[in-house]
Formats: sequence, C-alpha cells, structure tokens
Amino acid sequence: MSEYNQSKLTQDVLAAFAGTPDPRLRELMTALVKHIHAFAREVDLTPEEWLAGLNFLNATGQISTERRPEFILLSDTLGLSMMVVSLAQARASGNAKGATEATEATVEGPFYWPGAPDMPLGADIAEGISGEPAFYMGRVTDLDGKPLAGALLDVWSGDGDGKYDVQLSATPTMRARGRFRTDAEGRYWFWSIRPTYYPIPDDGPVGVMMRATARSINRPGHIHMQVSAPGHVMLTTHVFVGGSPFINEDAVFGKRDSLVVDFDAHPPGKAVDGREMKKPYHSASFDFRLAPIPA
Repeated sequence: MSEYNQSKLTQDVLAAFAGTPDPRLRELMTALVKHIHAFAREVDLTPEEWLAGLNFLNATGQISTERRPEFILLSDTLGLSMMVVSLAQARASGNAKGATEATEATVEGPFYWPGAPDMPLGADIAEGISGEPAFYMGRVTDLDGKPLAGALLDVWSGDGDGKYDVQLSATPTMRARGRFRTDAEGRYWFWSIRPTYYPIPDDGPVGVMMRATARSINRPGHIHMQVSAPGHVMLTTHVFVGGSPFINEDAVFGKRDSLVVDFDAHPPGKAVDGREMKKPYHSASFDFRLAPIPA
C-alpha cells in the first residue's frame, strides 16, 4: 500500500517551490500551498466540489474584460480587496494593527478610469445626468492639520440610477468624473449628485455566488475620491451617504464609519457658492488627512 499521504503531498509541493529564486515569491507560494492544502483537508473537499470551483474561476476569467473586471469584483465581494487596502495603509502608517491618523482608505472598485478632465473649483461634473444635485466641500491637510495647497482630487461616481459611464457605453464618457486642485488653503469644492445605492453587476459568476449564499448585492450610496499631494501617501477612498439604504451591508465591505457623511438638504435658492439653484439640492462637507510618505 502506498505511503503517499496528505502530509507528505504538502511537503513535496513545498519542496518543489523551495528553490524559487525570488524570496518574496517563494514566501507567497509557500504560504499559498500551505493554506490551500489545509483548506482542502479542513472541508474534506470532494472531486465534484473541486471541479465546480475550477469551473467557477474559469467562468470568471471568460466574462472578464477591461471594462468588466470580474476577478476584481470577486476579490471585492470576498473582502480580499479591503484586506489588501487595510494592510497597505497599515504598512504606510508604520502601525501593524492598521491604526492611522490619515483618512481611512477603501476599495478602488472596478469602475475607476484614468484620464478624467481637469476642472476648476466649483465646476459641476454631473451636468446632464440624472440625480439630485449635491455640493461637495472640504479641505485636504496633512496629519497635523496643515493645509495642502494644490492637492489633487480625482473624483468619480455613478449617476442617479447608480450606473457608471463605463457601464453605459463602449468607452468612458467621463460622466460624473473630474479632477480638482485645492486652493492655497487646501480647500476644495465642486458640484455633482447625491449618490444612490446600487447593485454590483450580478449577471456573471460573482452574481451566482452571491445568490447561492443569500448575500445582498447592493452597495450604499457613495462617491469615489483619489486624493494625492507631493510627499504624501496617495489615498483612495469613498464618501458615503449617511442614511443610505444598505449602509450597513456593503457587498464589498468598503464602508467605514469614519467615511459616512450627512448630506444636508436645501430648498431652491442661492447655494453656498452663490449659485442660484432652481430645485432642491444637498451639500456635504468632508476633510481629507494625508499621511507623509515614510522616509
């Protein structure tokens, strides 16, 4: 009878990777083999389940495109994306437990697209799209509260129906996207819409998984911000709409309490920036704190 048991199999596979020249790759592959073998033993994985998992990953790859990165969505819905984000911010802060005085980071999501137009402060990046108007304002500072002049905010969100431009056309139309530079006092302000909640794409393998596990496919209302300044760690985060449906069951685990903001409702009339509004609108204020790049 063969003495080739499970433990020896794992050790043989680990030995096969032991000569990997790159130390970090060797570390990654060694840990992967250990954990994936342990998973199979823990759940007593059957051949049928193993094949179903491979078919699921195969289908995830087949549906993926530049505009539809299903593997990113899978990573998001498994919480892996947020774990990597949390580890990266902890690494940048020098605190292994993840505590940081900087604004909390969250997932980039699958709908970021580079090349948004540079806009003057006060511009409206949501002209011509559905949704309730919203005025955004705040400051970008360092961890000591010193304003960061010329900091860049790269902003994007869906429309009033929760749809992003890359979901609506073959190429991005830069709807609800724009880049702003803070003024000498680190202030920013612009117009967009009050974001609404929306479902993640569920017509692919990830949707099958979400339904099979009885999970919500929705994300609470949020607007994306990528904030950067020379000498500081770039921040990718969201501003979440306080009171939004699904605020406590984000499908991709990106919501953080510190990023939830109350959107104040205003009647028609003169807005904060002097603009005359013919219909009701909202306003939201949020300050971003950037950490210095470690020496």
